[in-house]
Amino acid sequence: MDRRRFLAAGFALTPLAAALSACGKDDGRWPEGMQPIKWDRDTCVRCSMVISDRRFAAQMRGGPKNTVFKFDDIGCAVFWLRDKAADHPWMADAATRIWVADIASRPDDVKWLDAKKARYVGGKTSPMGYNFGASAMPQPGSLGFDEMREHVLASGAR
Repeated sequence: MDRRRFLAAGFALTPLAAALSACGKDDGRWPEGMQPIKWDRDTCVRCSMVISDRRFAAQMRGGPKNTVFKFDDIGCAVFWLRDKAADHPWMADAATRIWVADIASRPDDVKWLDAKKARYVGGKTSPMGYNFGASAMPQPGSLGFDEMREHVLASGAR
C-alpha cells in the first residue's frame, strides 16, 4: 500500500475509531459512590449470573474498605445481606449504601434508587425469579424494603 492510500484509509477510519472509543465509558449517570456496572460482563456476587437486565440490578457498597458487591436481582442482595452478615458486619451500618435500578428505567438510561427508600412491586419477571421491581413512587400494592425482604426470604433461596 502506498503512502497516499495509507493516509486516506487512516483519515477515513478516524470517525469510526472515535465512536468505538466511546463505547463502555462511564457516562456520568452513576450516583455518587456507586461503581459502574459493566453490563453483560460483571457477575452477581451471589449467583454468578452475568448482570444484563438493567431493570433489576443492584449494588451494595460500604465498610472500612468501601467494598462493592454487585447483584443481578434485588433478591440476591437480600439473601447476601442475610447470609454474609457475620463475614461483613458493616452491612448493617446506616452508612452502607444499597442502590437498585428503577424498574421504569430505559435500558440506555438507568435510574438508580436508594434501595431502602424504594417501593417494590411484585409480579415482575426478574433474572433470579424473586420478581420484585423497584420504583421511586408508591404504587397500589407496593412494598417497602423490609416487607419485600420478608417476602423474598420466605420464598426460599434459589
